[in-house]
Amino acid sequence: MNPLKKFVVRLTRPRAMSRHFRRLTILESITGTGVSKEVPPTLAQTLSAAATADTDILLRELGSHMEGLTANQADQVREHVGPNEIEHEKPPSGWYHLWHSYRNPFNLLLSLLALVSYLTHDMKATIVISSMVLLSTLLRFWQETKSNKAADKLKAMVSNTATVLRRDLAADAAEEALQYFNIQLHPKPASRVELPIKKLVPGDVVILSAGDMIPADLRVLNAKDLFLSQAAMTGESLPVEKFAHHGNPAITNPLDLDNILFMGTNVVSGSATAIVVATGSHTYFGALAQRMTATDRAPTAFQAGVNKVSWLLIRFMFVMVPLVLLINGFTKGDWVEAFLFAMSVAVGLTPEMLPMIVTSTLAKGAVVLSRKKVIVKRLDAIQNFGAMNVLCTDKTGTLTQDKIFLARHTDVFGEVSDQVLGYAYLNSYYQTGLKNLLDVAVLEHAEVHRDLNVMQHYRKVDEIPFDFQRRRMSVVVSERDDHHELICKGAVEEILNVCNRVQHGTQIEPLTPALLQQVNTLTAALNAEGLRVVAVAMKETPPTKEVYSVADESDLILVGYIAFLDPPKESTAPAIAALQAHGVTIKILTGDNELVTAKICHEVGLPMHGVLLGSAIEALDDVELAALVEQYNVFAKLSPAHKERIVRLLKTNGNVVGFMGDGINDAPALRAADIGISVDTAVDIAKEAADIILLEKSLMVLEKGVVEGRKTFVNMLKYIKMTASSNFGNVFSVLIASAFLPFLPMLPLHLLVQNLLYDVSQIAIPFDNVDEELLKQPQHWKPGDISRFMIYFGPISSIFDVSTFAIMWFIFHADSVASQTLFQSGWFVEGLLSQTLIVHMIRTRKLPFLHSRPAGLLVFMTASVMLLGIFIVMGPFAHYFKLQALPPDYFPFLLLVLIGYAVLAQLMKTHYARRFGWQ
Repeated sequence: MNPLKKFVVRLTRPRAMSRHFRRLTILESITGTGVSKEVPPTLAQTLSAAATADTDILLRELGSHMEGLTANQADQVREHVGPNEIEHEKPPSGWYHLWHSYRNPFNLLLSLLALVSYLTHDMKATIVISSMVLLSTLLRFWQETKSNKAADKLKAMVSNTATVLRRDLAADAAEEALQYFNIQLHPKPASRVELPIKKLVPGDVVILSAGDMIPADLRVLNAKDLFLSQAAMTGESLPVEKFAHHGNPAITNPLDLDNILFMGTNVVSGSATAIVVATGSHTYFGALAQRMTATDRAPTAFQAGVNKVSWLLIRFMFVMVPLVLLINGFTKGDWVEAFLFAMSVAVGLTPEMLPMIVTSTLAKGAVVLSRKKVIVKRLDAIQNFGAMNVLCTDKTGTLTQDKIFLARHTDVFGEVSDQVLGYAYLNSYYQTGLKNLLDVAVLEHAEVHRDLNVMQHYRKVDEIPFDFQRRRMSVVVSERDDHHELICKGAVEEILNVCNRVQHGTQIEPLTPALLQQVNTLTAALNAEGLRVVAVAMKETPPTKEVYSVADESDLILVGYIAFLDPPKESTAPAIAALQAHGVTIKILTGDNELVTAKICHEVGLPMHGVLLGSAIEALDDVELAALVEQYNVFAKLSPAHKERIVRLLKTNGNVVGFMGDGINDAPALRAADIGISVDTAVDIAKEAADIILLEKSLMVLEKGVVEGRKTFVNMLKYIKMTASSNFGNVFSVLIASAFLPFLPMLPLHLLVQNLLYDVSQIAIPFDNVDEELLKQPQHWKPGDISRFMIYFGPISSIFDVSTFAIMWFIFHADSVASQTLFQSGWFVEGLLSQTLIVHMIRTRKLPFLHSRPAGLLVFMTASVMLLGIFIVMGPFAHYFKLQALPPDYFPFLLLVLIGYAVLAQLMKTHYARRFGWQ
């Protein structure tokens, strides 16, 4: 075997990779990993060192290369430093998750009651209460675990990626051979690979372009007009330019380093190559995240409402429980028994299943939405989905097809021109920034590539990337090395701003006011046909320089236009009608001009209530614009700041606003909206800012998501209404009975078992059907309605509880301490059956079972609980629960009570709905 081959074999063995392990000791000092006793340098020092180091030294210390790492090198580094994830983003451990599932005020309260029962030697109550806590905790743990796994799978489908340079091992070996044997080899060039961001490691070389999220802390190696938005890090609204030169050692604030890119920021315009210097929690963003005292989002309106109801019930408990204790203590004389009974009432007032019901309802909604090609990144966003009443959306790719066709290529006077197509092709072919659908449509004309003999006749010199202020981009090419051509394409008005001449055939003419009027008339006519017009201009320059800037975009010659057809989707018109039928107002926010937008709106059947242009918005203050955003439904020629401002003012007006977008210019509005909606093909920053990702860019898919969000909302509201009204009624009945009976109306054990069975019957609520009329309009959380609902419906059950007391006292003569077990058995059955019946009465405004059918699972659960309750009393285990079998003639009376209860509850529903509405 020759020496070179021996060397390659030795290099590929694990032991031979010691060079890379030596490099990892340097990584330990940079990332703070490893077990070194030396204190690692501070993050600021690390970034400053990376900023000021020579490129060769930085590459050598990171064990990298201008063409990136090999896959084997990256894997070894990753094993040492871990994935590129912020610490708090990692899923919690099983034990921590179990504790989190247990740690809510209701379970803590129940645990205290269980401890009190244990200390007073009431073991049955201890077992029942502990079972309730265990059931609630395990159900929530199971539901959230299942939900998290489903969410992780869904997020993996839309996870952001980074473009990384990867060399193969042969290239690495070739370089070693070159250094070791001084042999000249020609390894394969590095390949570009799309990797999930979490797989990046220090030393990776990343390719960046407009729209990319910065995936880690990076040092710029090469850059061209690179502008970043650091608003997420610094709050500065204006983009910051970054360069590839060495950093200034005197700079102490890392954020002032103009060659360091920070994780979590995003590229606004330009392009760059950069090397990863820190990942995960060792980045600047990771350090900020670890120092935050509160990393959780602010609670949503629904969460705040749920918390308000929870504390309402707890305060209600603190008032009622002492009353029950005092009344029973004074009237019965047994303070220990009265105390245990009061504790049981406290348990009965505790909606311990509330966290589990909310979690399982949201999880079920997320899974159903995923089947409809809607991925929920944040479960709490489902409530906002159901509450959304205004949807702001862009035009391109949403109302229209993602496929754009190049329909025309004309000269300045409207005549077909292959020369204009050739210039446009060169511009799209050589640009390295974000290639949009317009570029794709141009590049489909492959015959131009052949006709121009691009590879032989043209060489790229430089480019001036696109940005949203100029709304144009330029490339500079050298034709046969005898001159340079600057070719610029972009929005018509922006191109005209930098042109002073036009090409007419082979002649060059000045751009006179009359000619300018002719140009505007022609482009307006193309717009009126629904065509999107892009102007093309150029100028020739001597081949004297290699670097060009925005200042060179001047004194251009307008050569013509390329016009694109973006036809509307077939599904757009029915989707708009469906969304409007569900109470969602659609507003179009687009950067395109008003003529094209009007044409598309007409074709999809969206009535236009006026058009407001970005130029007009600039002249309006917030008060004036807040009124106009309600009046108008089409906004054209908008900048990203305009979109964000419109969304913000719609929210200020009291709307729940959704925004759907997929571009860099949509990111501010996505963040500002109550619910940001993007698509899996969107740029990284748009997907990062969104709460919900659509796998299909269609309004019809969105309408399905809105409906499912409302179903989820309604089902959660059902449980809260049922719990609040039922608990209020039970305590009211207990107070009445305690005041007049010579014995306890129900033993503590009875109350606990009844409450446990009732909670089990409600587990199926997340899977219940929802009445169609509740899906027609946005669902808003109204915490104040719960108190009113509780006061209206709670006493109804008390009326029939008191009727049962009378039946047991006067008809079955359960009127003494000796016959208290019979009394308690009668109320146990009636109380459980009426509580379970209220599930079906309150779940709908309509007549239950006949006009509104519950889900089969809910019927099964409630029927099973009813039968189990009767079995406990009538079966062989009654004595264990200190109950006794009821006489057969009790059940006709029970049936009458339940029928009366159902009739009165239905009448109250009708009255309540007419007066206050039914949500």
